[in-house]
Amino acid sequence: MTLRESGEMYLEDILVLSRQKEHVRSIDIVNMTGYSKPSVSRAVNLLKKSGYLFIDSDGYLTLSDSGREIAEMIYERHTILAEVLENIGVPHELAVADACKIEHDISPETFDAIKNHIKEHS
Repeated sequence: MTLRESGEMYLEDILVLSRQKEHVRSIDIVNMTGYSKPSVSRAVNLLKKSGYLFIDSDGYLTLSDSGREIAEMIYERHTILAEVLENIGVPHELAVADACKIEHDISPETFDAIKNHIKEHS
């Protein structure tokens, strides 16, 4: 199954939440994103069915290896792109918002070129 942008966003949100707290539940995603409970529930169940995360008997969400790999890739893109945009003068909030849009569409080759450029010029 090809993961859509919204699925990538949910995986990234779960990763970020898991770095902030010991256990992550769907309600934490609701509180973080402002999405409705039914929307989050549907997305979480689709991600579970696709093998990107596990839900235990207490409702705690855990990323599978493939889910974690995607979440970490998206999060890395987000943080690096936001930093690059800020470094060229984009205000923080706009840089974060624009990085969020770019992170899902940028090719691996272009992103690698950006990372290599940063390494060479840092």
